[in-house]
Amino acid sequence: MILNEPTSIDNSPLKLVELPIPTPKPTELLIKISVCGICHTDLHEVEGNLPLIKKPIIPGHQIIGRVESKGKMVTRFKIGDRIGIAWLHSTCGECKFCKSNNENLCDKAFFTGYNVDGGYAQYTVIREDFVYPIPEIFIDREAAPLLCAGIIGYRALRSSKIKPGNRLGLYGFGASAHIAIQIAVHWGCEVYVFTRSHEHQKLAKKLGCVWVGDTTHLPPHKLDSTIIFAPAGELVLNALESLEKGGTVALAGIYMTPIPEMEYNKYLYHEKTICSVTNSTRTDGEELLKLSASIPIKPETTIFPLEEANQALQLLKHRQITGAGIIEIG
Repeated sequence: MILNEPTSIDNSPLKLVELPIPTPKPTELLIKISVCGICHTDLHEVEGNLPLIKKPIIPGHQIIGRVESKGKMVTRFKIGDRIGIAWLHSTCGECKFCKSNNENLCDKAFFTGYNVDGGYAQYTVIREDFVYPIPEIFIDREAAPLLCAGIIGYRALRSSKIKPGNRLGLYGFGASAHIAIQIAVHWGCEVYVFTRSHEHQKLAKKLGCVWVGDTTHLPPHKLDSTIIFAPAGELVLNALESLEKGGTVALAGIYMTPIPEMEYNKYLYHEKTICSVTNSTRTDGEELLKLSASIPIKPETTIFPLEEANQALQLLKHRQITGAGIIEIG
């Protein structure tokens, strides 16, 4: 499913086409894809909120598949191995960010489904050092959302400085938040969820939140940490108003509408912190997969065939998918 030009997803811009199977370079794997998770980042690309780097582009960056063939220099994997591919597709390995374990900030990073063709397809190629072995405890449809929703949720939790026993707020309750809550509950946190969707509120309660309300509501207690998953800048003020002194608000999205002007003493004083979450590192992915298998995390999923990728993103836009949407390649 290929995107030629950005436009509203309501116009069904993704087109089903036949392309040649890519050939792996000496250090690359050719992956036969089984499933690919859908993500708000895909929607932001399609609708032009993120400028397209490559046109046309095959979106998708939460990929599960098996090694179909490999380059002559590949040593980590063999034919038939099940692997996962995440948003981070490659980095330069030489800059100050790469050398300080901050490769998520590399200026020369390439991203799956953005700089290079992604997972809304039958095949893709990637360097062997940027793929993840998938724990056997997960079937393909459960593993896919861990590769972006899970990794970003995990990095956002760490960026929020949440500690066991603390009160955590989650604004928006899509794929990433419904994984993050399972980690936070495992850590013994009290989780407060802000979402307008009644279906998402029901899922949040099922997964162990202690309070749920609309995004405009104030919680019954001040929160130690908050993560904003929804791409709505006005929620930053709501989150800061609900935050305890010394607390942190982590912004987990790759795109956000403008943050309104704020009154310093009301919203930001008392050493409150706003922190953005930018991409993720391979270490984040390795830690998240290990942690997810030990809990174990159980993502809620809804399956769509590849040719229904437009419809899946339309439902995502209108908050009509509970948990994570999954494209099944077949």
